[in-house]
Amino acid sequence: MGAAVKVTRDDLTARDLRTASGRVKDGKVARRMLAIALVLEGTSRKAAAESCGMDRQTLRDWVHRYNAEGLEGLSNRGGGGVKPRLSPDQMAQLSSWVEAGPNPERDGVVRWRRADLARRIAAEFGVELQERTVGTYLARLGFRRLSVRPEHPKAAPEAQAAFKKTFAA
Repeated sequence: MGAAVKVTRDDLTARDLRTASGRVKDGKVARRMLAIALVLEGTSRKAAAESCGMDRQTLRDWVHRYNAEGLEGLSNRGGGGVKPRLSPDQMAQLSSWVEAGPNPERDGVVRWRRADLARRIAAEFGVELQERTVGTYLARLGFRRLSVRPEHPKAAPEAQAAFKKTFAA
């Protein structure tokens, strides 16, 4: 039979922990608070853990985190996520490409698609990206999926303006 876990932090009582658990929106954090409140009241580690749906060892780990960090230590920590494959400098370069638009002679397109950007990223940086990843990076840079009507590179603005002036409504 395991010995009771020692809670060394004395800034909150068992009653305070129960009150705080009622205000928390995350149910898992509330269960951890209630388990620690049971430990503070002298309940055995096994009984406190079972009543809150966890293992004795898990309760011990949460008590250690509570002793070290307080109530903030009972929250889940983020996983950190996947490391971006493009550096901040490369992201800035991608942003400038999108802002400037494609060069029809060099890029072979009149407007950017994710596939075209992925091809250019592979050519310039040597990083192979999926189209969806390029879309994620564009969203992170603040670009939205708005599509304007493409303009032909050999269009004559003067002829278009003359046509608009002479066309009868």
